Amino acid sequence: MTNNMNIKNLFFASVLTATVSCVAASSAPNYSVKVNFTPDEDGLMLYMLNYDNGAKIDSAVVDNGVAVFNGNITEPLKVQLVLDGSRAGQFFLEQGEIMVDPSARKIESTGKLYADYEKFNDKLAQLVSEYRASGESDEQRRAEISGQYDALCDSMMQANSTNVVGLDIFLNMAYNYSLAELDSALAQYPLFAKSARVEKLRTSLVKKDETSVGKKFKDFTITYDGKTQSLSDYVGKGHYTLVDFWASWCGPCIRETKVIKQLYEKYAPKGLEILGVAVWDQPENTLKAIEQHQLPWQQIIDAQSIPTDIYGISGIPCIILFDPEGNIVSRDKQDEDLVADVDKAMAEYLSAPTEVSE
Repeated sequence: MTNNMNIKNLFFASVLTATVSCVAASSAPNYSVKVNFTPDEDGLMLYMLNYDNGAKIDSAVVDNGVAVFNGNITEPLKVQLVLDGSRAGQFFLEQGEIMVDPSARKIESTGKLYADYEKFNDKLAQLVSEYRASGESDEQRRAEISGQYDALCDSMMQANSTNVVGLDIFLNMAYNYSLAELDSALAQYPLFAKSARVEKLRTSLVKKDETSVGKKFKDFTITYDGKTQSLSDYVGKGHYTLVDFWASWCGPCIRETKVIKQLYEKYAPKGLEILGVAVWDQPENTLKAIEQHQLPWQQIIDAQSIPTDIYGISGIPCIILFDPEGNIVSRDKQDEDLVADVDKAMAEYLSAPTEVSE
């Protein structure tokens, strides 16, 4: 696969997306959005937010199982629906009539370019189907399909390089970019640099580069339930430290704890320090997960986005291995790759001559 939109990412893309068309300002509403719920949601407030920057666009109360928005836009937007504090779907706000059914993951739109975007999604789905059917052994065929997938995404992005559709495709690809690759892409598509999400992504990549392998650790301090802890309480203390940035709701994080437990059992008696840092999570949920999954290592609770901003972490689990002086020797590894890095580091650590004071 190339650095373009990963073919596997299609399975995680919202089916509530639709393409949009530019609209001219007018005094009368030029869009209507109907969102279907059930009578159980009656009386709840539904917010429509700008997906890019989080700004509130409009709000409506669910009545008889329906919430309705009417308004006027001068350019298309991707929006996020939030019902009573919970996400309720995403779609492109466009001129025309739009119907959204979050429970059925369904959207209908009278937008002019909607049919083109549907055809684009259908072609992507067909390529994904062919990719899966080809089998892991047919590497040549999979490479061909991947190339077709990337070319299709590139073509759609170029055709929509001045609107939110192109930006959305760009962002799906950009999360796989390095800082240099992102800057190169933004030179080709300068309008995308105005996006708040692109700006945040670039800042994250800068922070990630500053905390990459070979760089010194950056400290942070968290206070929870009257207890104050800093990363420097554990890192740079003369031993290797494995730090797992995780959350209770994160399935891959929980699965990776099995690997970390194996490393803990193997190396904790030999000097390896393991530390969990709970991010983007509610403290009570973190504590339940620690007990449920029997995580025996030290934890920093309720860190939220403080460490993820510092280390440029855009996805979890993020696991970083620090050497005895606090230098980063491994980052973003999981499973066998993580075990290999820890094995190598601990082998060197345990074989090093011990200094004897006179």
